[in-house]
Amino acid sequence: MDVDLTFEQLVRDHQAMVFRTLLRLTGSREHLDDLAQDVFLRLYRALPSFRGEALITTYLYRIAVNVAQDEWKRRRRDDRSHVSLSDDTSAWEERLAHPDRNAEQKIEEREFQQAVDEQLQRLSQIERTILILYHQEERSYEQISYTLGMPIGTVRTHLHRGRKKLREAIKQNQTSERRTACQTN
Repeated sequence: MDVDLTFEQLVRDHQAMVFRTLLRLTGSREHLDDLAQDVFLRLYRALPSFRGEALITTYLYRIAVNVAQDEWKRRRRDDRSHVSLSDDTSAWEERLAHPDRNAEQKIEEREFQQAVDEQLQRLSQIERTILILYHQEERSYEQISYTLGMPIGTVRTHLHRGRKKLREAIKQNQTSERRTACQTN
């Protein structure tokens, strides 16, 4: 009974992080509930062997990354396209604008975010995972290294390469959009 109460508390404490991480890693709300359930099911099964050498959040990130990788493999088999994180199906509360931005700024920000989301989904799985864990989940090199089971130097290399690819792709996308806009004017 005590284990169940502890597990329930773990779920309550970490469900937002699990959902957010899975959404960022998979880029889709499709099957998000099922994926999160899979994360917590794997955690529940693994808790008896959890030695406490790492933080429970690090352990959860590792499980979430594994579940996301399984989803990527499933998608590859199903050959489905990715959905942007800035999808219109998100809750209206998340899209409330800051009062000092005008409509043009909001449109530009949204378009830029969509471009980032699209380019992020085009990176390799490992680069995308490390970028999300580092920049969006604010994990340290050490935490990412432990979570993914790779040396810190490798994490830094993938982070550097992922940033460079993302920056170049966004720059190329913006240049292409400017050319198109100039041609239509």
